[in-house]
Amino acid sequence: MHPILFNFRRLTLYLLGWSILAVLVADQLATSGGLGWVQGAALSAPLTLFYAFICLSSWYACRLTPLSLRSVESVLTIHIAGAVVASFVWILIARAAVAALSGLKLLTVSREHLTRAAGLLFGLGVVFYLLTVAMHYVLLESEASRQAEERAARAQILAREAELRALKAQVNPHFLFNSLHSISALTTVDPEKAREMCILLGDFLRRTLGLGEKTLIPLAEEFALVDGFLRIEKVRFGPRLSFDEQAEEGVLRGLVPPLILQPLVENAIVHGVSALPEGGWVRLSARRGSEALEIVLENRFDVETPGVPRHGVGLANVRQRLQAKYGSRAGIRVDREGDCFRVSLTLPFDEKADGI
Repeated sequence: MHPILFNFRRLTLYLLGWSILAVLVADQLATSGGLGWVQGAALSAPLTLFYAFICLSSWYACRLTPLSLRSVESVLTIHIAGAVVASFVWILIARAAVAALSGLKLLTVSREHLTRAAGLLFGLGVVFYLLTVAMHYVLLESEASRQAEERAARAQILAREAELRALKAQVNPHFLFNSLHSISALTTVDPEKAREMCILLGDFLRRTLGLGEKTLIPLAEEFALVDGFLRIEKVRFGPRLSFDEQAEEGVLRGLVPPLILQPLVENAIVHGVSALPEGGWVRLSARRGSEALEIVLENRFDVETPGVPRHGVGLANVRQRLQAKYGSRAGIRVDREGDCFRVSLTLPFDEKADGI
């Protein structure tokens, strides 16, 4: 499809440019051609308009001779030949137009004037055609650049989606390994608890499989997944594990990446509660800030236990997923205050998204 002929805005600008050239042609015909202003303008207007559409044919020659694949000599040869042919056609049309207008007594041009005007028109025709060729090459390069940008953007999106899927796929195996290790330990000590833990684990995994290819889920659903995970851990820790959950009204409608909190809660239990003989607590809260969703997870830990992770597998996974999904619009902060370990997430608050 021609980029000018089938684009109203471009066609309008193109014809506007040619109207300026028509004034130039009229001036040359009036002065150098000796036709006078009235006759020069009368001949220039229809001829220039007609030639404007003839020059549009150079688009197809430009497409067949891309600058990146042809030598400069071959490109110039092809387009100069095209300019000569187009100009000859323009002269023939000019002669026919002069004869028709003279027959209708609308224009009186002598043979001498017509010969002088023909040479002038031929030179202008070559120049105008080559200018149109240059314009078409600019349009071709612009279109190629736009398509390259679109391909790069699509490739970036696909790469980011692949990264998100890979990071998401890390969550379940890591959690599953820890859960199966706990079930194995309970099998000899308390078979009933091991059986209960297996049932709860199956329910939890069934719910995570139901997430499918969702990239975002409501925070309420994410909190429900956290509750399912904690029911599994409650079997193992019993009263040693205390959990508190708070959320401001309306904040649970916000959308978050699925299983973004589970690795953090798992860290809080594995590196916090499990290291305390008397047990510990985990607190999860969410509130809506200024155009942002703020989620805070706190847990008690043993201050004398070295190596409380600030950059462990779970934290790294969450950090990378937020970076891949939101870029600089989301962040994660880790703090320690006394025996309280705190992880704060900040991400854009959104209640509507595609593909959830």
